[in-house]
Amino acid sequence: MTDGMSNHQNTAAAWGRLTAWLKAHAPLSYASLLPPAPERAIEAADAQLRRHAGFGLPAELAELWRLCGGVEHQYIEANEEEGEVGSGAFLPGGILLGPTEALGPRLPEVGRRDVWGAPVVPWLTRDEAGPESGHYVGAAGVGSWSLPDDLGFGSPSYPSIAGYLDAVHRTLTEGPADAMGPDVPGLVWGCLVWDDPEAPLLDDALEHWRPLH
Repeated sequence: MTDGMSNHQNTAAAWGRLTAWLKAHAPLSYASLLPPAPERAIEAADAQLRRHAGFGLPAELAELWRLCGGVEHQYIEANEEEGEVGSGAFLPGGILLGPTEALGPRLPEVGRRDVWGAPVVPWLTRDEAGPESGHYVGAAGVGSWSLPDDLGFGSPSYPSIAGYLDAVHRTLTEGPADAMGPDVPGLVWGCLVWDDPEAPLLDDALEHWRPLH
């Protein structure tokens, strides 16, 4: 019980530090945060996982959803034509998935085995249309996953969601800019957006994007 409470406190503290930074420096990203997910949605996600995948919802993901149920991109007039900037994609791993969206790629198809084969749940993605890739969380920590024809897992890169969020906050406030990979943090139109200066995905918005470091 003590360890669980500590994990919950760590998740809440890490999320609080990050969102306080967003509120001060990236107001449109902050405005993208949805209210906490309803408890019934979290309980339903846990029940579905237990029924169809044989394990329960990671406690720290449930705790994060009790703080924020996902994101909703805000309207940006300058971004209207190209739609390059998603205000809710303020994490290097992409957007925070809510309970329904997270379970979409995770639950096995009816009549088929669980191709994941591990007690993990996707919680971040940069592929909003799919999602077919992103970051997972499980007992061993946070790592990357991809789901094209067969599932690919990366080894955990962070010990927990709290560890991941703290790494994001340190990168924003202390650097180095590439502490979490080639994508570095920058600000554009009131949003925090991560991009690779050497091979940017931003096009029209790139001239307005300002790296933090």
